[in-house]
Amino acid sequence: MRKLLSACAIILSLTVAAQKTITVEDIWTNYVFYPSAAGGFNAMKDGLHYTDIEDDTTTKVRSLVKYELKTGKKIATLVKDSQVKVNGKMISLDAYSFSPDESKLLLTTESEHIYRRSAKTRNYVYDFKTEKTVELSANGKQMFPTFSPVGNKVAFVRDNNLFIKNLDTDQETQVTRDGADNKIKNGWADWVYEEEFSKADMFCWNADGSKLAFVRFDESRVREYSFDTYNNHLYPDKVTFKYPKAGEDNSIVSVHVFDLASGNTTTCDIGKETDIYIPRIQWTTDKNTLSIQRMNRLQNKLELLFANVTDGSTKAVLTEDAQTYIDITDDLTFLPGNKGFIWSSEKDNYNHLYHYDINGKLVKQITSGKWDIIEFKGFDDKTNTLYYVSTEQGPINRDVYSIKLDGSAKKRLSPVDGTSDAEFSTGYKYYVSTYSNANTPPVYELHSADGKLIKVLEDNAGLKSTMKEYKLSTKEFFKFKTSEGIELNGWMMKPANFDQSKKYPVYMFAYNGPGSNECNNAWETFDYWWHQLLCQEGYIVVCVDGRGTLGRGREFKHSTYLQLGKLETIDQIEVAKYLGTLSYVDKARIGFQGWSFGGYMASLLISKGADQFKMAIAVAPVTNWKFYDNIYTERFLRKPQDNKSGYEDNSPVNFTDKIKGKFLLVHGSGDDNVHYQNSMELAAALVKNNIPFEFMTYPNKNHGIYGGYTRTHLYNKMLEFVKKNL
Repeated sequence: MRKLLSACAIILSLTVAAQKTITVEDIWTNYVFYPSAAGGFNAMKDGLHYTDIEDDTTTKVRSLVKYELKTGKKIATLVKDSQVKVNGKMISLDAYSFSPDESKLLLTTESEHIYRRSAKTRNYVYDFKTEKTVELSANGKQMFPTFSPVGNKVAFVRDNNLFIKNLDTDQETQVTRDGADNKIKNGWADWVYEEEFSKADMFCWNADGSKLAFVRFDESRVREYSFDTYNNHLYPDKVTFKYPKAGEDNSIVSVHVFDLASGNTTTCDIGKETDIYIPRIQWTTDKNTLSIQRMNRLQNKLELLFANVTDGSTKAVLTEDAQTYIDITDDLTFLPGNKGFIWSSEKDNYNHLYHYDINGKLVKQITSGKWDIIEFKGFDDKTNTLYYVSTEQGPINRDVYSIKLDGSAKKRLSPVDGTSDAEFSTGYKYYVSTYSNANTPPVYELHSADGKLIKVLEDNAGLKSTMKEYKLSTKEFFKFKTSEGIELNGWMMKPANFDQSKKYPVYMFAYNGPGSNECNNAWETFDYWWHQLLCQEGYIVVCVDGRGTLGRGREFKHSTYLQLGKLETIDQIEVAKYLGTLSYVDKARIGFQGWSFGGYMASLLISKGADQFKMAIAVAPVTNWKFYDNIYTERFLRKPQDNKSGYEDNSPVNFTDKIKGKFLLVHGSGDDNVHYQNSMELAAALVKNNIPFEFMTYPNKNHGIYGGYTRTHLYNKMLEFVKKNL
């Protein structure tokens, strides 16, 4: 009897363990489900070794250690934190980078966040030869410290000006002197470039470190945006910065090259038209030739200019035109030996790689097919091999491939279906792969360049074990055709105890912005568990990528041009109608939640789709594109004065009178990206039409709405709203 009771107790214990409940606190406060990563792989220039920080728990000493990449064997201790001191103060090894010749370390401390890709930091340089540490500059924090190719100089931005520190002589040279807050920025992109061209540092060294090229931004005529911050002061503090909204003036940009030997600065000829963009500058393999990408205001013409930096003259070597728009990437790669360059383009309706000679003449379209290259990973000049990630296995998947420069010997390196990525070591001898699928946490592996597995670095066995303690739903992919005959990709998660004979409420989720994807066969660290929590509460969760999304070619992606929100709203309404036909769905209880562009969608769906949606949650939504920045907005809509209907016909502000369901509006008051103004204007329209709604403001929080208990508070708020109204 005792043994029987013991066995029953074990069974009961296992049953209870398998039925743990997920909480918002587990996800956002305790990080119970956060996956492990294969960190520390800072590959060295030989491509055979890497470095990582080692902690000695006994002595409390931290060391920078060199390991063999293939075996993980410890080779040497490069430096201990006790050796890195300035005026008796020990400098942290946590954030470090090597000089190009690996003779020095740049140590970054006291980071002060500015915008998405910019920060001010205090930096130090440790010299392995002399074993001495010096402060990069005692004249204030720096931005974007960058070693010269030789490694004896560092360029950086401070107070909107460019500087160069000579580490051999300890001399600091000021390259520009006209930098001024909210007026002139040298070597640092303005807000809209940083956000929409994904580029904050706008300077670069030539091959031998003799010249420094940079872009100057004259923000004088750009209008300012301000918001208050609440810091328990008697009066609120105010943040003011230059933010060009749709149709408004941009910075006037110019390109310059500073010659270190003469101290002279040359201005490059980028044409007489000033209402343009310079999204990228990049040196060619010639130390006196700078490439400049020049784009028109409409963003449908992109030119690759080559500048002779001795006199500033330029010539266009390549021009791309489009009826819609052209995306900016970092794919441009110059080949050694004057063999031309690699360029990516959607000109055959899919994004592919092309080889041009140095004069801009097409040599070969390297890749082709009805699929898109999502990311170009690099070129190995020793083997003439390119590496890239593409959607060749379908738009919900991502796979790593290699291919020769002439388009031959294409090889899929990803071992199984799902989402794969690869980070290559210098010299392309090895790469660290990351693999996951919709229901499997990421696995990190070390491979040789031919795809051969060397070893598993991290398989997230711990998280997989944790997952077994919960009764989880499986994310299942599906396709359906709209009434227009357009096939869309989606996924569905049903409650783990799903009963086909019952009817369930549906929680729809999407982003659906141009060139985005949410319907991915990939692990989603936080959303996965949030959606599992909803399934646990008895909801079916559904996500569908509508028109305008990525991985299905240019035509599908660009179909929303000049009418953002129109087709996307139609598609999501069609999703709701389709779900309503399923025997196990309660069509009277379908809701939608989205963030940013997804919040815009939520606001449109609860109004334009009032008959299909009982509830919507809009987090940090754009509510009229005239309030948003001009690079992003005009890329898809052109200027408001040239496309009034494109702006007004799909602005949620104009359709609040149609709302029948329950609506929760959420925004951070410190959002420098999608301004709080958007939600205030929508709230005003809701009140004007006497539409009841709930409004949650997170003081001082930016577009991400995070920090401390913020996410826990937000998701508990959303959960409460869903349970009450769906």
